[in-house]
Amino acid sequence: MIGRGICNSLFLCLSPTIGIFLMEAKYYTQDGTVDLGGRPVLASRTGKWKACAFLVGYEAFERMAFYGIASNLVVYLTTQLHEDTVSSVRNVSNWSGSVWMTPILGAYIADSYVGRFWTFTVSSLIYVMGMVLLTMAVSVKSLKPTCANGVCNKASTSQIAFFYSSLYIIAVGAGGTKPNISTFGADQFDDFNPQEKELKVSFFNWWMFSSFLGALFATLGLVYIQENLGWGLGYGIPTVGLLLSLFIFYLGTPNYRHKVRKTKNPARSLVRVLVTALVDRKLKLPSNPSELHELEPRHYMNTGKRRVHHTPAFRFLDKAAIKEGSRPPCTVTQVEETKLVFGMALIWLVTLIPSTIWAQVNTLFVKQGTTLDRNLGPRFQIPAASLGSFVTLSMLFSVPMYDRYFVPFMRRRTGNPRGITLLQRLGTGFVIEVLVTVIAYAVELRRMHVIKEHGIVGAKIIPMSIFWLLPQYVLLGISDVFTAIGLLEFFYDQSPEDMQSLGTTFFTSGIGVGNFLNSFLVTMVDRITGRDGRKSWIGKNLNDSHLDYYYGFLLVISTLNLGAFWWVSSRYNYKRESIEVGQMSVIQMEGKALNNSPLGLQV
Repeated sequence: MIGRGICNSLFLCLSPTIGIFLMEAKYYTQDGTVDLGGRPVLASRTGKWKACAFLVGYEAFERMAFYGIASNLVVYLTTQLHEDTVSSVRNVSNWSGSVWMTPILGAYIADSYVGRFWTFTVSSLIYVMGMVLLTMAVSVKSLKPTCANGVCNKASTSQIAFFYSSLYIIAVGAGGTKPNISTFGADQFDDFNPQEKELKVSFFNWWMFSSFLGALFATLGLVYIQENLGWGLGYGIPTVGLLLSLFIFYLGTPNYRHKVRKTKNPARSLVRVLVTALVDRKLKLPSNPSELHELEPRHYMNTGKRRVHHTPAFRFLDKAAIKEGSRPPCTVTQVEETKLVFGMALIWLVTLIPSTIWAQVNTLFVKQGTTLDRNLGPRFQIPAASLGSFVTLSMLFSVPMYDRYFVPFMRRRTGNPRGITLLQRLGTGFVIEVLVTVIAYAVELRRMHVIKEHGIVGAKIIPMSIFWLLPQYVLLGISDVFTAIGLLEFFYDQSPEDMQSLGTTFFTSGIGVGNFLNSFLVTMVDRITGRDGRKSWIGKNLNDSHLDYYYGFLLVISTLNLGAFWWVSSRYNYKRESIEVGQMSVIQMEGKALNNSPLGLQV
């Protein structure tokens, strides 16, 4: 009796503790995320927009820094370093391309070794160091060309080397920050919690909204400061802002959720699938995909890894999962993850031309603007690069309209949580970009007509308002709501579970290759059309060139690319994955398993 009484008393004493423990276990995040120390986290105390609030500041200031450089770099190179039009456009495109390509390395390091948080931490410090050096390059007298009466001498070799070294240090830093900060933000929402998943549908829209705010301040404020108050101040402001935003970022550390890496080297798994499929290429596939090798559901339940379901795409890769092969078979999940990468690669290819069109904003559109009348009243002149702010303004206006009105309207008609599918969103943006090239071509024809009408000779200002360029800037901003945000969401959503940072680099590298492609096209077109003393399409003096021919060329290739996108998207299969819970139940990822059949622009 005494023992039983002691036991009852002990139970009564411990029951509140047990109850609290069970309650906390119930309210842990379901996707297996942990805190920085590797401990499971409570859903109510971490993540969601409460955590993302500490992240968006960095994104805004980083975009301010990037666009503060990129928007006006072609002007600095031509006015301060005396580079010609083709060289400056090429150098801007090459640097911008590098900023968008280095994330491949940063994402690989994050996914395979140290995770998103620590990769971002080290890379952000490199980024800030590059900004400090760049500010010095345009401020310290010994590091910049000497100027008198607004005319600058040619920069020395050491000055040029220091300037470009600073730029490319920024590119290295961006390689670790760009692919990890947005995916780290998306990690703050639990895919297996219906309420949080609904919040995540809007995450990328509002994440890019904060990015656009930074870009807006850069194109409106920093560009003016650079040209009128000094380049050092124009680069120093975002540098200080970056340092402040990093301090805020680390204040939020207790609120963050961290994804646990379930595969040590996900890229190695892809190679293994390819090699096994190649070795077993002569084997016959079973008629029923269920006969392919796959692990028991308990394995996925114990590891917390998501199982990816079989799709009919890229059937030759299924040979890697044949049980009777000459090598140990891969699982269907491993094969399907490889298929996902192949599918994303095809979509990536048809994003390169739209990225090339966008590259005109910071290059030829700006140079075109410098030839037009930029006066607002007798004393104020608009910097040509500031017209890029209308891209951002149209984005800022369009994002809330898209998220609050368009998505709910389409959701009621399609039943899709996103309103329209990811590929439909991209296709809409690509159509708008084709329209942008049509308008750019028409405006350039008008500019050439004014030159002939007034008999303008040499690099003089044309009596035609710079606001003629406004429609193409506004439409590019609207198209970005569909393409830029859509691409970021598409590549994050469709990436294999352990490769979401690396998957996001499909987005950044597409922009990077688009800039390199722009650099290549400008160089080759200038070289070919200017051969044997003929008038180049993109000469040093745009008033004596044929930029209209070049825009017509961009119109043709962007229209052909739109057809290629339709063909690729009609054969794309969306990811279908599930997580095992308990003995029997399976949670299917909402909005991902849409259809097994090949899709058009899938609904």
